[in-house]
Amino acid sequence: MTNPHPAPGPGAAAETPGSTTSDSPQVPGPRRSGEPRRPTLRSDLRASWPDGLAALVITAAVFVLLYIRIRNETSSTVTVMPFMADADAFWLYFLSQAFGWSALLWAWGTVILGLLLSGPRPSRLPLSGRRLERLHRTTSLNTIALIAAHALFFGAELVRFDTAAWNSAVATAFVEVFVPGGYDSGTGRVAIPVGQAALYLAIPLGLLFYVRHRIGPKTWRVLHRCVIVVYVLSVWHTLLYGTNVWYDGWFRTGVWLLQLPIAALLLLRLLRPARRSEKLSGSPGASAGARTGWALRLGGRLAVAAVLVALVAVVASGRDGGRSVPPEDTSSTHNHD
Repeated sequence: MTNPHPAPGPGAAAETPGSTTSDSPQVPGPRRSGEPRRPTLRSDLRASWPDGLAALVITAAVFVLLYIRIRNETSSTVTVMPFMADADAFWLYFLSQAFGWSALLWAWGTVILGLLLSGPRPSRLPLSGRRLERLHRTTSLNTIALIAAHALFFGAELVRFDTAAWNSAVATAFVEVFVPGGYDSGTGRVAIPVGQAALYLAIPLGLLFYVRHRIGPKTWRVLHRCVIVVYVLSVWHTLLYGTNVWYDGWFRTGVWLLQLPIAALLLLRLLRPARRSEKLSGSPGASAGARTGWALRLGGRLAVAAVLVALVAVVASGRDGGRSVPPEDTSSTHNHD
């Protein structure tokens, strides 16, 4: 499950202090006297503790909910893997699940903040633009941490039930959790690499902001927009391998429902871009490059609109790709979320 974050942070092309909305952005020069300091990783890490504390509280609440559902045998996890009905024996696995769910939630919030910052935003928001930007950065950092915790606790669970020597067990768990292709059981052969990709993309894409003055705002914006891929991978990993959402039902449909505001904000961001160069003109232009750019901008808008329509159809119909009950027998210690 996710990373995630994503994940980055999973966020979308947020404008941050020092960037410019012109068509030919310049790399920020040295800070002048009286100008605010450029945000640094250290300063944002110090500022991220309230957000991180909230993430831990949410994770604890999710863990309690998962634990109770397992004890009451109302969780799909018990149906998928009956041997995990002993909540006390597999508490590390459920803690990993809790971190995965909070990571997905934080990634969702980070994407929402990024889209609010980079596109048209409501006139009345409880936070100023600068504070919204900082919150976007701190949620990005905490998303990375939550995804990493999700993976580490999953690895710890694998080590705990491995009967080999501890060094061999740690090495095996590391390969299965962090090496693409190392996990070779069932759906995990696809789902685990998807989650790994979310983590490995989230880290560099999320930290690129702090070297933006070196690579240039234009390059940073292009790379930062790829962070949406981290979020898509995180959701895909969850829906593909999350035992809590293994089957059709309201819980799985709820995950799809959360994607509606993201798709709507992204479409609004494309229809009303902040930069003149990103606007869709009435005609494609005369040159081949202009026609290609026009076609890509039009295609992007149509693709996002189609995704939004598909999401509405999925939520309204309840047909969201979940497995049907009863499932095939997948009881295996390797078939974890």
